[in-house]
Amino acid sequence: MVSLSQIAARRGVLGGIVLAGALAVSSLSARAADDTVFIPNVVELSGAGAVSGTNWRDGITLAVEEINAAGGILGKKLNVPHLDTQSDASIARAQVQKVMDDKPYVILGPVFSGSVLVTMALAQQNEIAEIVGGEAAAITQRGNAFVFRTSFGQQFSMPKIANYIRDGLKAKSVAVLWVNNDFGKGGRDNFTKEMQARDIKVVADISTESGQVDFAADVVKLKAANADAVFVYTNEEESARFLKEARKQSLKGALIGETTLLSQKVIELAGEAANGVRGHVGLSSDAPVPALATFAEKFKKRFNYANDHNGIKGYVAVYAIKHVTEKIGKFDSKAFAEALHGMTITPDKTPGILMEATWDKNGDIDRASFLGEVVAGKQKIVEVLPKLNK
Repeated sequence: MVSLSQIAARRGVLGGIVLAGALAVSSLSARAADDTVFIPNVVELSGAGAVSGTNWRDGITLAVEEINAAGGILGKKLNVPHLDTQSDASIARAQVQKVMDDKPYVILGPVFSGSVLVTMALAQQNEIAEIVGGEAAAITQRGNAFVFRTSFGQQFSMPKIANYIRDGLKAKSVAVLWVNNDFGKGGRDNFTKEMQARDIKVVADISTESGQVDFAADVVKLKAANADAVFVYTNEEESARFLKEARKQSLKGALIGETTLLSQKVIELAGEAANGVRGHVGLSSDAPVPALATFAEKFKKRFNYANDHNGIKGYVAVYAIKHVTEKIGKFDSKAFAEALHGMTITPDKTPGILMEATWDKNGDIDRASFLGEVVAGKQKIVEVLPKLNK
């Protein structure tokens, strides 16, 4: 018989990581009694996605603590272990494969779209709902009845930002800077399609790498393009580095983003270089929504830092599970997925949902969103946009 340590040695570093994750889950699962329900969170806690994943995890933790303190769901406490994907799609898939052995009720995460795209087929095969933080349009375009978002897909957010560029900025030309992964490519493709539909010329189309440190050459290209606006679609840390370089080289033209570029973490990392950034924000604690402000206060008190949109996404995901489960009256994964399609959850019924939200037949979410601008180191919401289908 081969020991666990021998298996880890044979499979190298990745195998060891997966094995450790499996042991952790098995240990947690073994401790789980009949009065708990197993809802693993598979997310980016290290690597390029650590900023997003940590916020997502802490939002989930806050919701789980609240719900368990109030007695759980249908009398069962939530057992939610957090498993690190290391921002690597292959590790994410291995982690999801392992948690399947313990028959999860729902899986939370990942946040990175590339990791979602390689894990959601496993969840579908096992008929387990997966509530993810990924925004790539492709996630909900593959006919998977078990995947759901708590953020806008790019096919919903890009028309809003495109309308702002046309009507608010009255721009005639744009340059696009995007990160070359599933998230960035999906955003770039949807954005350029919306620009074409509005007869706005894309004069520069620049791809960058995940984790990129130096943006000097990219800013030089953007300056040469001389666009009316620059649309930036990269991860948090890269966004902050780009903004610093753009400020250093005095890049002209409005800097426009979609949620991430205006996020609290980017503002913290970029400092004064973030001032003046504008764009669409799917979720924000600075929005004129009292429930979001209350959530932000609780989050900061619990974790000693300010949340970004990923923290809200994780928190809402757990309360969506609570609402749907109490609605169907049982822990049935397939019934859960069937019930969430077409469901609208309102804060008067479930306060933890924070804002009225509707999930469509594809698992995409629809709710109000915002236009924002960074002023004096803070995100300022300048307009509330209604639900798309309201």
